Amino acid sequence: MDAATAHGLAEVAAEARARLRRQEPDAAHRVEERYPEMLEALEWYVGEGQPDAAYRLASSLVHFWISTQRIGDGDGWFTEVLAGPAGSAASRARALYDHGYLVFWAGRYDVAAERFTQSRTLAAALGDPTLEALALAGSARVALNTDVDEAVRLLREAVAVTGGLDDADEGRSSALHVLGVALQMSGDLEGAREVMTRRLAVGRERGDEFIVWVESANLSMVERRLGNLDRAEELARQALAIDSGRGDEMSIAWTLNGLAAVTAAKGDLERAATLNGTAAAMLERAGGEWPPDERKQYEDTLATLTSGLAPDVLEDARARGAAMRVDAAVAYAVGRSSEPRP
Repeated sequence: MDAATAHGLAEVAAEARARLRRQEPDAAHRVEERYPEMLEALEWYVGEGQPDAAYRLASSLVHFWISTQRIGDGDGWFTEVLAGPAGSAASRARALYDHGYLVFWAGRYDVAAERFTQSRTLAAALGDPTLEALALAGSARVALNTDVDEAVRLLREAVAVTGGLDDADEGRSSALHVLGVALQMSGDLEGAREVMTRRLAVGRERGDEFIVWVESANLSMVERRLGNLDRAEELARQALAIDSGRGDEMSIAWTLNGLAAVTAAKGDLERAATLNGTAAAMLERAGGEWPPDERKQYEDTLATLTSGLAPDVLEDARARGAAMRVDAAVAYAVGRSSEPRP
């Protein structure tokens, strides 16, 4: 490994991260091809006394680690490097946030909470509102598991911290996104709808497929709870159409979870049970855990199915769904296939 090779690998990773955010198919392919070299480059940067460069490369790999079931790789690297004081305060603050964000999706909430708090303390001392808002939003994600009101408070603070910044700012955008989720979980459905609709419009205006996907999925949950089932189904299908091209089982599982909830609310319980089983199996294969809002939606759907279907029918339908691979599951979910295929 040498400087030119390491820098070239960092550029490949940064480009792939941008493409993943744009929901482009095969965005992770170039990283996959050179992944062992990228791990070597991380260690080389640290060994050469360039931790800031290592942190930047690791940041570019976070979404790759999540989408390819390699959270353990990133967790191990961050844990090792952050054990020392290496790097500038700014780069260390960002690395602490990235580590927290990474392990949050694996359900390691204790580690995530600690990292978000450490990141926020450094960001506030540095006067970096974007990173402070990111860390506050991260802490709010964790708080949604136990204290929704505290999550809303943290998010209001994050929005205030970034009051002078554009909605496209990374920290403000994250805070508004999680605020919509928190308001939905608190029961303020109209408030949640307002935040999510605004973000969806911004995403469409800017051609940001990531925002369109995530807010379509989240707004579907709100519209379902408001009783607008056709609108909820439309939004869930829009989200799945964007998300399915990447083949990321974790995020597709979240989208199918929403579609299962709408399908159950419409009374098609056996089909909903199949989608519910598919979503659960996909998430397990991806090595993830339901985030708080998705877990509530999943459990509510399963309760509806348990009360409405005979136990053997429910078990068979969920098993059929669990046996499906990604392409077959998506085809079944959008109605291109009337029968689930393994």
